[in-house]
Amino acid sequence: MYQNRVEICGVNTAKLPVLGEEEKMELIYKAQAGDEAAREKLINGNLRLVLSVIQRFTGRGENMDDLFQVGVIGLIKSIDNFKPEYGLRLSTYSCPMIIGEVRRYLRDHGMVRVSRSIRDTAYKALQIREELTKKHRREPSVGEIAEEMGCPKEDVGLALEAIVEPASLQEPVYSDGRDTIYIMDQVKDSCTDSDWLGEISFRQAIESLGEREKKILSLRFMSGKTQIQVSQEVGISQAQVSRLEKNALKTMRLYLTA
Repeated sequence: MYQNRVEICGVNTAKLPVLGEEEKMELIYKAQAGDEAAREKLINGNLRLVLSVIQRFTGRGENMDDLFQVGVIGLIKSIDNFKPEYGLRLSTYSCPMIIGEVRRYLRDHGMVRVSRSIRDTAYKALQIREELTKKHRREPSVGEIAEEMGCPKEDVGLALEAIVEPASLQEPVYSDGRDTIYIMDQVKDSCTDSDWLGEISFRQAIESLGEREKKILSLRFMSGKTQIQVSQEVGISQAQVSRLEKNALKTMRLYLTA
């Protein structure tokens, strides 16, 4: 299987260098000042990240060497556009760009083919959307885009939907090195308290939690709020909300099965 390959695109992954965060920042400053050797070292030092990201696209019948090369393009773009003042680690900034590059490749070369005319309509709509966003400083509606293009609204909506790559609920959207946030963590939960709090044992399990964990579970599963909304209300990061929620549910599960 490709996952266990040591060599990909002629690169021996076992011998790829591993850079520390401080070294990465030093190389970024040098690379953005025009040091090509530093840029090359930074790219080589993050190829493991590319390899890690493309593993989630296995099983689609695509050649992993091709996906690796596409992922490297995304990595290079992220390195060239990264700003230290973002306050992010390079890996955190690079992951979405690598994923986006691979998705574009799969969209244009995937098994489900979108006709050229629909693709052209979609790309023109994306350009118009960007222009209208800059002009009005807000996201335009499909109707506004269609009016600007002189096309029926239904055709524009269909074209934009046709080029969207389906995403798995298990797909990661953020990781701080310890906790990973998945798409399903950001989906609003429609469960009501009647689904949960009917049993006395469950109430007792709730009481075994700390006050912050109680509040997080209440907001998530009784109020149906997303982790982003909870993080804003509680005053902590979304990654912390995710970690506390998982730990609280694990504690309750152990309590209920004891």
